[in-house]
Amino acid sequence: MKATLFSLLFGCGLAVLAVSAAAQGGSTAAGKSTNDGIFTDAQSKRGAEAYQMACAACHDAQLVGSGTAPALTGADFNANWKDETVGSLFERIRLTMPGDNPGSLSRQQSADIVSFILGFNKAPAGQSELPTDTDALKAIKIAAAK
Repeated sequence: MKATLFSLLFGCGLAVLAVSAAAQGGSTAAGKSTNDGIFTDAQSKRGAEAYQMACAACHDAQLVGSGTAPALTGADFNANWKDETVGSLFERIRLTMPGDNPGSLSRQQSADIVSFILGFNKAPAGQSELPTDTDALKAIKIAAAK
């Protein structure tokens, strides 16, 4: 009986700590956002080169969009992608871009381009490169830059 009561109280205590950390903006593996330094400066620079080669003709060199290609920066980008996952953006780019040759970008090129777009939108760089694994990227929310 005492062991069961202890286990119940211990489990409740862990749940309270988890809820408290989430309420205070604590970051857990499943609670990462683009404000957590999820790519490196070097990766973003590679992404800038890949973006200019594969994306700028439609989305503009300054990511403001043109014609039917949406903006990848500013209020339009934030409205379209806020609270979506980095995995969703990664997969959209990887599978459907560039418009004239969909699916031609490698997973690494796609991750680099995502890094460039996030950095252009003022997300901070960190110490680790953005991975190319879709499941890992789906655990990261796109958030407005702080």
